[in-house]
Amino acid sequence: MKNSDLSRTALAAFAPVVWGSTYVVTTELLPVGHPLFAGLLRALPAGLIALALTRTLPRGSWWAKAAALGVLNIGLFFPFLFIAAERLPGGVAATLGAAQPLVVALLAIGVLKENASAWRLAWGVIGMLGVGLVVLGPAAGFDLVGVLAGLGGAATMALGVTLTKKWGRPAGATPTAFAGWQLTAGGLFLVPVTFLFEGPPPAIGLPALLGYLWLGGVGGLLAYVLWFRAIGTLPVTSVSMLGLLSPMVAALLGVVVLGQTLDPVQLTGFALALAAIVAGQRPAPVLVKGVLQ
Repeated sequence: MKNSDLSRTALAAFAPVVWGSTYVVTTELLPVGHPLFAGLLRALPAGLIALALTRTLPRGSWWAKAAALGVLNIGLFFPFLFIAAERLPGGVAATLGAAQPLVVALLAIGVLKENASAWRLAWGVIGMLGVGLVVLGPAAGFDLVGVLAGLGGAATMALGVTLTKKWGRPAGATPTAFAGWQLTAGGLFLVPVTFLFEGPPPAIGLPALLGYLWLGGVGGLLAYVLWFRAIGTLPVTSVSMLGLLSPMVAALLGVVVLGQTLDPVQLTGFALALAAIVAGQRPAPVLVKGVLQ
């Protein structure tokens, strides 16, 4: 991997690493029972700030494209994510979310017209297996609505990532403006959804304020600017594989912050998931005269 690609990959990895802190921040700092409100505050203020800073709006067909990407990447993804988290044990929800690289690899064939890659699909399966070993526990249970929501979240985010790669970023729009369009569109979509299902917003104390600032400023604006920038400069299947970092970081924070422990099976899962992430950043080997190159 070239040094330029390595630096872009490191910046792209910042987003899922930060997103891995969402569970700890939500459980330790935010009001209970308002996950959609947390998603709304993560998206809409960050998007409006980005628009104010860049003063750049979509033009022509990009109004519809930005709205579609914002709904897929944020507006639909957040509700699916929270429904899965509420109806399933966290490990099951995280494992279903880890299916995203597999979905992206398949969509890349149909939408981006890329060649089918057994290498990408195999490492996607290994990565999902590794995450499952880390986060699935004996209390794992399956609720049909929760499972469908978990798979729906993986599918909508995967489609959003793939279309982001297909459509690119219009000339004259910086990564900050591009992220701002999507965060604003996703946030506006979440406004009626949030108030329909959760009612009035909760009281916000200092811990919750700090949590919302972290989720919106770092986990929202900064993370999504780097994430969408990476999608435009790196192979989409490689970027999607970095998403496996989120449940890994969440598990590590559980050890460091919440005093949880990892057993040998979970450590094995860590090794498999990390191997999948690293392999996903490398080009698929080419078979030359019966030998992998």
